[in-house]
Amino acid sequence: MAVFVALGAFLMTLAGGWTAQRVTDRRHLVLGLAGGLMLGVVGLDLLPEALATAGTEVFGVPAALLLFVAGFLLAHLVERLLAVRQAAHGAEEHDGRAPEVGLTAAAAMVGHSAMDGVAIGAAFQVGGGMGLAVALAVIAHDFADGFNTYTITSLYGNARRRALAMLFADAAAPVLGAASTSFVTIPEQLLGGYLGFFAGALLYLAAAEILPEAHHEHPARSTVLCTIAGAAFIWLVVGLAS
Repeated sequence: MAVFVALGAFLMTLAGGWTAQRVTDRRHLVLGLAGGLMLGVVGLDLLPEALATAGTEVFGVPAALLLFVAGFLLAHLVERLLAVRQAAHGAEEHDGRAPEVGLTAAAAMVGHSAMDGVAIGAAFQVGGGMGLAVALAVIAHDFADGFNTYTITSLYGNARRRALAMLFADAAAPVLGAASTSFVTIPEQLLGGYLGFFAGALLYLAAAEILPEAHHEHPARSTVLCTIAGAAFIWLVVGLAS
């Protein structure tokens, strides 16, 4: 049942990626919306869940927040190291961006989608009602996941076939994650720590890369409105799922 329901997440992810690639003539709006979606996912979905499940503190600070900062810093470090490596070897970059950063970020999105599938499977182990509630939340925000996966991969200069490959991997990940719960159970605190770490990395990409690029060539109010709409959409999804 969990795997069957996760197929809805598969289709919704593909729909998000399809939308991202169809609106390339409004690239600044796409990036503005993607930035808002990512901001909403971090602040309204990932961090609250991370704080709720990873309850331990380290020197008075919740472990989830420490991992959140670590994820942000690691994303920054990886991007800088890859950019320096590219420059040292004389390789081409896309507007100063290393394509490997886009692939790494997309791979993190795939990992997050796999954990969404695990959440669906674990919820169905508790009960059918709980499973359907969690599945509804996952399916609703997987549109944003597909949209962001394709956008991030493309933004860093990767070829369309690579962006599509990462999109399909992201779509398949919830199904595989749900299937894995038949064999493996992930401790709640470990899951919470992962969510905090992933939230930090995602926030870096949104704040340091996606949104500045959205306003670089088209500093229009419509771009800002798209960002606000993206964050509001995630708020709506979280509210309906709660």
